[in-house]
Amino acid sequence: MRAPGNAGSTSLNRFRKRSIIYRSGINMKHTVKATLNTEEKRTIKTERAPEAIGAYIQGVDLGSLIITSGQLPIDAKTNTIADDIAAQTRQSLENVAAVVEKAGLSVADIVKTTVFVKDLNEFVTMNTAYRLFFEEHQAPFPARSCVEVARLPKDVKIEIEAIAVRR
Repeated sequence: MRAPGNAGSTSLNRFRKRSIIYRSGINMKHTVKATLNTEEKRTIKTERAPEAIGAYIQGVDLGSLIITSGQLPIDAKTNTIADDIAAQTRQSLENVAAVVEKAGLSVADIVKTTVFVKDLNEFVTMNTAYRLFFEEHQAPFPARSCVEVARLPKDVKIEIEAIAVRR
């Protein structure tokens, strides 16, 4: 029996290396398997998206998967936030794109987004701006979840995070 707090090397290795299986909600034929080693995880940082406002990074490159942090609708050049949901949606998506592109991928490689909105009554307007963004980039629509939240950082109306796949 081991002494409490004395984790064996097998236990430690279990946390250092694990396999991640991601199945896209768009097309279940494609399964991506990424092996995550702590040494392989690469931080993504770009000046084209706003700096993290807390203890997190803009995104992480796991080799075949790119995972962005939630992107607020802050213009990285001016540090301003638009007032309306359409402009905020577009800016959040531009920030997501900047992180994904820094990893060498494009908007077309995004397979899943999660949209956090402050008011679902603005869904139609948000959805129109979201649709136009992907159409302008000639990218397929990714799988998406959309949830209403009580509050978002900096009292913005929207935050969007994404997962992209390196094919």
